[in-house]
Amino acid sequence: MVDTQQDHQTNQSFYDRISHAYDAIANANEHAAREVGERLLDAKPGQKILELGFGTGNSLIELAQKVGPSGRVVGLDVSSGMREVTEKKVRQANLEDRVELLLGDAVKLDLPDNSFDAAFMSFTLELFSEEDIQQVLKELARVLSPGASFANVSMATVQPGERESMLEKTYQWMHRHFPHIVDCRPIDVRPLLESNGFRIAEETRLEIWSMPVSAILATVAD
Repeated sequence: MVDTQQDHQTNQSFYDRISHAYDAIANANEHAAREVGERLLDAKPGQKILELGFGTGNSLIELAQKVGPSGRVVGLDVSSGMREVTEKKVRQANLEDRVELLLGDAVKLDLPDNSFDAAFMSFTLELFSEEDIQQVLKELARVLSPGASFANVSMATVQPGERESMLEKTYQWMHRHFPHIVDCRPIDVRPLLESNGFRIAEETRLEIWSMPVSAILATVAD
């Protein structure tokens, strides 16, 4: 999910190792913000939705339930361990008929142009280098239909008027100096979206342990 093959393999190995414990590690802190992103996307019956970085499948299950039997959700993740966890959840929810899980890198999507009605990402975009974020968003705009919706939830940089967050500064410092330990960092999503084929429709700002989080709904420019 990053810009070199070696880093890609390291990231994949890391998430494979923690996949069966990931919900216990992260879900308690992330689920509220992730659910805001799901509400912003407002998935509809019959839609075809792409989730990049589906992780342990919590949002993917929710989206699959919302699109109904006439819809479809395609998930892509770098980790086979995460896919294994998600496959089990999909089976338990009896949603196999409307879910497809792919392994791959979002920097280069092996998917057709204009083939999705909506897309979702949660705590994934900030794992990429800035150069690769640009490419991920370009690829996403390519596979989405004109006017399609994209909801993204990310750790965010502090904006004017918001209180400073020492945790955000710590993440930035740790990512710069120890990227092999801290693989993510806060990002300013709005300009990245606007420069790569999206228009901002709505943003909700939240906090996790004083860390700013941004949930954004954007649409693909016609």
